[in-house]
Amino acid sequence: MEFIYLIIIVIGIYVILASSFNFVIGYGGLLSIAHPAFFAIGAYTAGILARDLGWSGWITIPIGAMMAFCCSIVVSLPALRISGDYLIIASIGFQLGLIEVLKNLKITGGAGGLSNIPAFLVPQIGSAGYAALVTVTALLVVLLLRYVAHGPYGRAVTAMRDDEAAFAALGRSPMWLKLWVLALGSGIAGFAGGIYALYFRYVTPEQFDVMQSNIILTMVMVGGMRTTWGPVVGAVLLEILPQAITFLNLPPSVLGPLQGIIFTSLVLIFMFVRPGGLVSAGQHWHGSDYGPARRVP
Repeated sequence: MEFIYLIIIVIGIYVILASSFNFVIGYGGLLSIAHPAFFAIGAYTAGILARDLGWSGWITIPIGAMMAFCCSIVVSLPALRISGDYLIIASIGFQLGLIEVLKNLKITGGAGGLSNIPAFLVPQIGSAGYAALVTVTALLVVLLLRYVAHGPYGRAVTAMRDDEAAFAALGRSPMWLKLWVLALGSGIAGFAGGIYALYFRYVTPEQFDVMQSNIILTMVMVGGMRTTWGPVVGAVLLEILPQAITFLNLPPSVLGPLQGIIFTSLVLIFMFVRPGGLVSAGQHWHGSDYGPARRVP
């Protein structure tokens, strides 16, 4: 049963990651692949504070989320001031640079990773209780993002994504709206990182590399971009699939590249065969920031 609880916890974490990334790239239309970097910031922040200062996860996980939130603003603001097209370049550079920093700082454990992180809640409520807590948290995050995406703020995001020039002509600032979209998505990714670090109690820089970006992007593409439940379906499917592959008893030198090939192939297949993903968007939201939404088939 412990293995099943582990899978449920991992799925819950990736549901949070995929849903927050879908908010950035799907609803916001912002091409940033640095989501694992903010995932790492949340994980390392929560882990260091819990290990070195003895703070509870109730404090360190929100602090990790806030740190990711603030770092996203620092990274994205210069790129968005130049041009939105530079955001993807800035995100790649930030992610690669952060990994090198994590590998060379003593406080993060260097290339060997951050270890001896205190357990959070598991000794008190067990793996079953933690799995239930992560599941409820993931559901609340999904519903929160749905509420934001389908409310007045979300309609403003949709208008900005569909026609940035027209949105700016209305006197609104696309740059600041993009900034808040990125910050919200990144902060939620940092929140997932804190949950991850305090459960597994060990994190390494390699866990947050470009391959992680590929995995999260695949979950969104396969599940259905710009939908509420698409990333949830994608996260569940693409976390169960690797577990099925492990039963083939392949050596690690083969298993790792095989998983990368599968994730990349799924993105390409769905781009051509079913661009909308398994859960296609049935409607797009239009309207003014304050006016009622209308549905377009």
